[in-house]
Amino acid sequence: MGDLKSPSCIFCAILHGEAEASIPYADDRVVVIMDLGAITPGHLLVIPRIHAVGLEDLDEETSAHVWRIGHRMGRALRRSGLRCEGVNIFLADGEAAFQEVFHFHLHVFPRFVGDAFRIEANWGTRDRSLLDREAEAVHSGLAALGFPEMETGGRSEPLT
Repeated sequence: MGDLKSPSCIFCAILHGEAEASIPYADDRVVVIMDLGAITPGHLLVIPRIHAVGLEDLDEETSAHVWRIGHRMGRALRRSGLRCEGVNIFLADGEAAFQEVFHFHLHVFPRFVGDAFRIEANWGTRDRSLLDREAEAVHSGLAALGFPEMETGGRSEPLT
């Protein structure tokens, strides 16, 4: 699990009162701040009070709390009076996933028709045999983490 503070981390500086932030919510495990580089007005960041770079560094209990508060913030945005026709909840874990500040944080931001946010990807469908192999690889990853066996383990038959 992460340390309480990293000396060069801007989020740690915010959490310890050494840098400014606009804070709509805080509790003993997380602080929610308004994103200085907001995608849309109301863009929030849910930040754990402990310094953890990414998913690998954050305990599941704290992670679950971050997501719970992210869910709550998404619901709050819909009731806030800010323009909000939808909500994105986004995690960037690692440089390849566009993480820029290396302190785990969850983005929660309002969406509306015509806003500037875009995700470009190949949205085509994939062959079932590829999906089955990928499911088996993820299943192996779960086993490596010590999670118990599942009945389906990557097979494409329907769950009953």
